[in-house]
Amino acid sequence: MTTKPLRTEPEQRLQSLDVLRGFDMFWITGGGYLFTVIAKMTGATWLENTLEHAEWAGFHFEDLIFPLFMFIAGVAIPFSVGSKLDKNIPKKKLFWKVFKRMVILIVLGILYNGTFQHGFENGRIASVLGQIGIGYFFAAVIYLYFPKLKSRLFWLAGILVGFGIIQLLIPVPGVGAGVLTPEGCINGYIDRLLLPGRLHGGVFDPEGIMCSLSATGVTMMGSIAGNILKKKQSGWQKIGQMAAIGAGLIVLALVLSTFYPIIKKCWTSTFNILTGGIGFMMMALFFLIIDHWKIRGWSNYFRIIGMNSIFIYLFTRIIDVQHVTEFFVGWLAKPMGEAAGQLFLIVSGLALVWLLLYYMYKKKIFLRV
Repeated sequence: MTTKPLRTEPEQRLQSLDVLRGFDMFWITGGGYLFTVIAKMTGATWLENTLEHAEWAGFHFEDLIFPLFMFIAGVAIPFSVGSKLDKNIPKKKLFWKVFKRMVILIVLGILYNGTFQHGFENGRIASVLGQIGIGYFFAAVIYLYFPKLKSRLFWLAGILVGFGIIQLLIPVPGVGAGVLTPEGCINGYIDRLLLPGRLHGGVFDPEGIMCSLSATGVTMMGSIAGNILKKKQSGWQKIGQMAAIGAGLIVLALVLSTFYPIIKKCWTSTFNILTGGIGFMMMALFFLIIDHWKIRGWSNYFRIIGMNSIFIYLFTRIIDVQHVTEFFVGWLAKPMGEAAGQLFLIVSGLALVWLLLYYMYKKKIFLRV
């Protein structure tokens, strides 16, 4: 991980990408907990349910947060990797750069899991950050060596169809083929066979080997959205293309789900297609509002989060933000009563974290991997 002070912020920077990334990170770093508490206080059971992961098959809002981040990482590929290719930086050098990024993210993911604290004997190796690193690595390498869009579409189709065939047609010893349950899916079988350490789901890991490789699909979809955004065409053309692709992917996922379920915890291809479709739609919406209409005042809160996303993800894991918040403003929360006091502390914690990020933003401190 490196600290890179930026001398100036490019005027051509795609601000909607930072805002969408920050919007996504908001839910991970406290926003989800805030709205869960509000749902419990108001009795909005539907809201509380959608802020929890689907137990297995199905799809809730909470299931979108992680793949959306991977989609966003993919959107950045044509701008980051592509701009370096435009400067004639050798592909071999770029390959090792994205490989190094993957390794760093895997190590940071192991750190996030607390494995260094509790020891490797029963530590968890698979992680959210590791999966982001693996998905980004393969999507970036495909972008590097297959620059033509048509070639990358073949790769994307091959990944989605290939994983569908593996999950539906290859039998698991003692279980059979296409048994998409925690015990029966081939993802869990491979994790139990090859993945060292503790599995998050007991008999499978939602960020395991197959899941991490399959997630290359949604990252590649993001890179295609990045290609559209980078093209020299009107804003409305970009918005229309992304919205049309997004709607088509959502419909396709729902049709395929009649025989191939949408399951986040074993990252089925239908889950890839659905979340990729939603990613296209959200990218189109944020681009429309922020970069096309330039309605930006409301977005600064999310944008500042999005510009230091990996840092704040690790920070809120390592630092007990709730304890720090109670230390400073607990005296104000006590007279409010249990429910209102809890809500006040959550909002205060979000504010403290944002103020830290704002300070880093003003000092031009951006921690990037």
